[in-house]
Amino acid sequence: MLLALAPLGRSLRSGAFVSLIFILTLAVQAGLIVHVIKTGRNTLWIWAIALLPAAGSLAYVVVEILPQAFGGRTARRSRAGMQRMIDPNRDLRRAAAEVEISGNVDARRRLAEELYERGQYAEAATVYQGGLKGIFEHDPTLLLGLARAQFATADFAGARASLERLIQHNPDFKSADGHLLYARTLEAQNALDEAEHEYAAVAQGYPGAEARLRYALLLKRRGKLDAARPIFKDLVDGARLGPAHYRKAQAQWLERARRELG
Repeated sequence: MLLALAPLGRSLRSGAFVSLIFILTLAVQAGLIVHVIKTGRNTLWIWAIALLPAAGSLAYVVVEILPQAFGGRTARRSRAGMQRMIDPNRDLRRAAAEVEISGNVDARRRLAEELYERGQYAEAATVYQGGLKGIFEHDPTLLLGLARAQFATADFAGARASLERLIQHNPDFKSADGHLLYARTLEAQNALDEAEHEYAAVAQGYPGAEARLRYALLLKRRGKLDAARPIFKDLVDGARLGPAHYRKAQAQWLERARRELG
């Protein structure tokens, strides 16, 4: 009889444990929902906590409670990351609303950058173009953003025109990324003599390995292997002596240089 009762006892204890967990989960949910209401948080949190007990509760704690309790950069990063997971279009909606409300150039630039980061290049180009009016008709930041978006849509003629307009009206404006983009645009249009000249110029002071790698690749494309190979070798040798963070940041360009050396 004792042997028969032992499994029954274990079963009762297991059932009691499950019931306790269930009760605690409900208590946590109820407490968090009360917190949402009392602190005036977005009521969407109530649905998230109620319908997704584990994920919703955890998300609310990370996004709303921990940053308030501890503050600091790490907490803010955690909150921002969780917010992007829960509502990935939040920043896009906010940027679009700012353009609608204020219509100022900074708001338009932020919206265009958000669209670009999402791979919506044609839409980004349209937003940039819309800001090139009045005193901002030749704004260098907007023109550079427009050229980037045009290049990403393979509108190389448009990208070249935007960059040359930038250069014409803003002769003192300096941008290593803009200079590299101009060289890439010329190469994409098969204006190889001009592209080689621009790559040679930008490669000298460009931060990172990309400009030198692209310069060497163009030299190789043009059959100038004796000029290209030392650049590939210099990139690889320099990486061995450089700090770890440099090798990590430039990994894709350095790996391509290694492959080119065979």
